[in-house]
Amino acid sequence: MAERFTKSMARNIYLGGSAFFVLLFLALTFDTQLRAMPERDNRNELTEEVVRGKHLWENNNCVGCHSIMGEGAYFAPELANVFDRRGGGDTEVFKSYMRAWMNSMPTNIPGRRQMPDFNLTDQEIDDLSAFLEWTSKIDDNDWPPNIEG
Repeated sequence: MAERFTKSMARNIYLGGSAFFVLLFLALTFDTQLRAMPERDNRNELTEEVVRGKHLWENNNCVGCHSIMGEGAYFAPELANVFDRRGGGDTEVFKSYMRAWMNSMPTNIPGRRQMPDFNLTDQEIDDLSAFLEWTSKIDDNDWPPNIEG
């Protein structure tokens, strides 16, 4: 190796390193798109009910208090796994739970955080339930770390 570090040596290191990392990036991108993503894809399970529930989630700013898959506020519980916690894997049990919960808000218990009454219809609550059930089936690498969110 030469005793001096020349401009051409620096250029070769820069170009070689850049080419290596561009190729590495492309290889990892193709691996993700062709192998990993299809295994995790649940878009085929999207129904109109789930889409309406997502719109309710956004329009009522649920993320302003709740988090879902770690995104959002931490004022109220994480809801990515609420279907597993409160429905036990049964859609009808979960819908019944959600109707009872949403219709009993606010609880007016002193010293507790209160969820507002959004005056949702039973159909809207069912749509929101479908959205939360759909999110519970996304592979989120075991998030949240505990069952109670």
